[in-house]
Amino acid sequence: MNVRIYQPSKTAMQSGRAKTHRWMLDYEIETPRRPEPLMGWTSSGDTLNQVRLSFETKEEAIAFAEREGWSYTVQEAPIRRVRPRNYADNFRTDRPRF
Repeated sequence: MNVRIYQPSKTAMQSGRAKTHRWMLDYEIETPRRPEPLMGWTSSGDTLNQVRLSFETKEEAIAFAEREGWSYTVQEAPIRRVRPRNYADNFRTDRPRF
């Protein structure tokens, strides 16, 4: 069984970074998804794609996957670069004009 270990990114509806510090373990889809004939919803015969486990650290998630005998892929979070900005810079007279 294949699993993916990652840190979730923040959603578009939140400005802060809450719930992005934990590590998640998701199962990879084993059966293909197909549209349901009656309603047209996308469905799958595999119920493990609904299971999501969370861990405090990456090492705990890796240890869990190894203990269960699963192959895993670790997806590192991108480095967040914060550019310092000042409100007063909006009113500088020597800023470039576009």
